[in-house]
Amino acid sequence: MLKNYLLLSWRILWRRRFFTGVSLFGISLTLVVLMVATALLDHTFAPMAPEVRQDRTLVIFNGTLIGPHSVWRDGAGFQLIDRYARNLANVERVAVISFPEEVFSYPGGTRVQSSLRRSDAEYWRILDFEFLEGGPFADQDVHNGSRVAVINAATRDRFFGGTAAVGRWIDTDGQRFRVVGVVSNVSASRPVSSGDIFVPYTTAKTDAYQGRLLGSFMGILLARRPGDFPGIKAELASRVKTVPMPDKDYEHLYAPAETYFESVAADMFGQRSDDTSHAERLVVAIVVAALLFLLLPTVNLVNLNVSRIMERASEIGVRKAFGASTGTLVTQFIVENVLLTLIGGAIGLVLSAAVLKAITAAGVIEHARLALNVRVFLYGLGLSLVFGLLSGVYPAWRMARLTPVSALKGAAR
Repeated sequence: MLKNYLLLSWRILWRRRFFTGVSLFGISLTLVVLMVATALLDHTFAPMAPEVRQDRTLVIFNGTLIGPHSVWRDGAGFQLIDRYARNLANVERVAVISFPEEVFSYPGGTRVQSSLRRSDAEYWRILDFEFLEGGPFADQDVHNGSRVAVINAATRDRFFGGTAAVGRWIDTDGQRFRVVGVVSNVSASRPVSSGDIFVPYTTAKTDAYQGRLLGSFMGILLARRPGDFPGIKAELASRVKTVPMPDKDYEHLYAPAETYFESVAADMFGQRSDDTSHAERLVVAIVVAALLFLLLPTVNLVNLNVSRIMERASEIGVRKAFGASTGTLVTQFIVENVLLTLIGGAIGLVLSAAVLKAITAAGVIEHARLALNVRVFLYGLGLSLVFGLLSGVYPAWRMARLTPVSALKGAAR
């Protein structure tokens, strides 16, 4: 039965080429915008190298000191992570990584700007970087404050023209580092893992960072299991409540462990002063935004479909007169519409791939490699089906209300 529906739908769509072309243009254009937005969200939040353990990773991105008349918000301090985030129950590993710091070098007299980050050796065990050369620096390098560095491929190209970099030296920010490893570039949309140059945190020019509750670091917690998140968050929150305040202007410190998605949601909807998760609100906001964007093209397609039904009123009347049930006609029309939107979705996927390739080539997001993957493809398929159903149900209902006599006259009640 479905095969017959599809064959008939194909013939009808091919027969009304102008309508089909206009509909496909609107559908594909709408889906291109939605698919590009979906690919960007996927590229930013979904698990991918080197952040392949996102289902077990929490991050202390920042801290907020709150007082009766003052609020101080900054990145997490080294003391906060080192003293209060270690040895938490069900946490397998803890790492520290600084926020990116813009530094300058002058190889061959040319000014080069790079993003420098300072970390410990655990950082390389939690994240799964692809090493093109060499490997990460070790615990002993961190303990000794060794001037060693891991750089990304872009930095290797800038400093060494793409030739082998391990064992060579980089001068940056007034310090000299020996390159021990080269990793693949990571998109700038990934705040936990992006960066040009990574060095041990103990190579900092001053050790003042060690006594700061707030500062320029983030702490990465690798849970043993995804289900351990609530307990880890609760234990950390309990510990943070015991932190002595740095001065009398502040009464409370808030420093949550959260996923990057939860952090973005909290920045958008929260006050950064409680443990409430706003991730659900961000999900709802994204879904509502997508549906609102679909609303206008859906209404336009509904109007086109209603007009098409009225043009086919005589055909509908004949089929009803010969015993075609309302359910059969409604199913036929919905199948036609879903088939149309799936074809438009296929065109939209091809166009989306081209747009994402162009965005990547333009370098809109540094080091981003935007592409359609299985997740994005399934999202696109789902959006196409939703679009087809939304724009087909009402016209199908209008068609179901036609009586054989009215339909044969070419009029609707």
